[in-house]
Amino acid sequence: MRMDKVLNGISEGKDVGGGRGTVKQLAGHVGFDSLPDQLVNKSLQNGFCFNIMCIGETGIGKSTLCDSLFNTEFDSAPETHKEPEVRLKAHSYDLQESNVNLLLTLVDTVGYGDQINKEDSFNSIVNYIDNQFEAYLQEELKIKRNLNTYHDTRIHVCLYFITPNGHGLKSIDLVCMKKLDQKVNIIPVIAKADTINKNELAKFKAKIMSELKNNGVSIYQFPTDDETVAEVNKEMNNCLPFAVVGSRETVKVGNKHVRARQYPWGVVQVENENHCDFKHLREMLIRTNMEDLRNQTQLKHYELYRKERLKQMGFSETDGSGGSSSFAETYTLRRESILKSLQSREEEMRQKFVIRVKEKEAELKEAERELHSRFDKLKATVNEERRMVDEQKRALEEEIAEFQRRKSQYENEKMNSGHNTLTLGKLDKINMLDYL
Repeated sequence: MRMDKVLNGISEGKDVGGGRGTVKQLAGHVGFDSLPDQLVNKSLQNGFCFNIMCIGETGIGKSTLCDSLFNTEFDSAPETHKEPEVRLKAHSYDLQESNVNLLLTLVDTVGYGDQINKEDSFNSIVNYIDNQFEAYLQEELKIKRNLNTYHDTRIHVCLYFITPNGHGLKSIDLVCMKKLDQKVNIIPVIAKADTINKNELAKFKAKIMSELKNNGVSIYQFPTDDETVAEVNKEMNNCLPFAVVGSRETVKVGNKHVRARQYPWGVVQVENENHCDFKHLREMLIRTNMEDLRNQTQLKHYELYRKERLKQMGFSETDGSGGSSSFAETYTLRRESILKSLQSREEEMRQKFVIRVKEKEAELKEAERELHSRFDKLKATVNEERRMVDEQKRALEEEIAEFQRRKSQYENEKMNSGHNTLTLGKLDKINMLDYL
């Protein structure tokens, strides 16, 4: 029996017979048609997140356009052109519209295109996007994970701001977008489009799309598989890249205050379709295709990164015999391979360590022998010097003894000489008295 017949029987409240039994009628409405409402309520309860990356030269109007898109003023400060390298700056904001909560993250590329050598300007951008993918992958691989409350920082859309020079894309634009087209949804926009007239703008758009196609750069195409938005998305695909104008100021036009740019020759209204494509960009980006951008990030770009990353980690879709292997089997095989590799490296390091120890011991023994040899030489030298000192000491003592002996002899002779002189003087005096 076909399932649609069973469902019709339930809805009509009849007994529907089958080969093995009878489908009993239900007392009331089944109600699984409320499942979409349940999903909507659950989504509203959890809220949504949306992450936008703006790439463009300093002062091209990235922050102003984001303020215009969400009709607010985000935290931003003017940047200089003196950045030594490209720096990524991310800010998150909690927005609410009606009963829908949105966690919006804006990522700005500070200093992009300001360096003299622009060869590596895109590296920090690519690394940032990959780091967000890696963080999400690590959360997925955790034993205890909670993706429902995890702050998803993966970039959902990249607004690439093109300088309105009228001559086409720069080399850095083509190289950067080519590096990013498999990692993020790219929507090119022509900034400050009020500086180009309509005829030049049409030619500029055609030239940009031609250069992107010729260089193999894939940009985001608005989906046409949904009948409800297929027609408008197809029309907007033909309008790429969007020529936009942003403004933080409001100007009174007629009886209304609108976001606009005031010039001496007139007013450029941001939301006027005849003046720029800002309204089309906001419609496609926020109202019509925000969920598709999120899905493309998850199903296309993140899955591509995840596949390549798991291959780098040693996982594959098939085992060695050609059959499919489970994640657990692949993990076990990879773990055993890593353990064997670690054991091999450990044994190799142990052998190197033993060799180094032996070499060090030999060096220490050689140094010890040299020290003993030097010690023996020094000891012999000291003994020889001590012997010489002893000899000199004995010679000096002998000289001192000889000196003392001679000194004593001299004093004795001197004393004897003085006594003899005195005796002779007395005898002469006696003889003189006898004579008288």
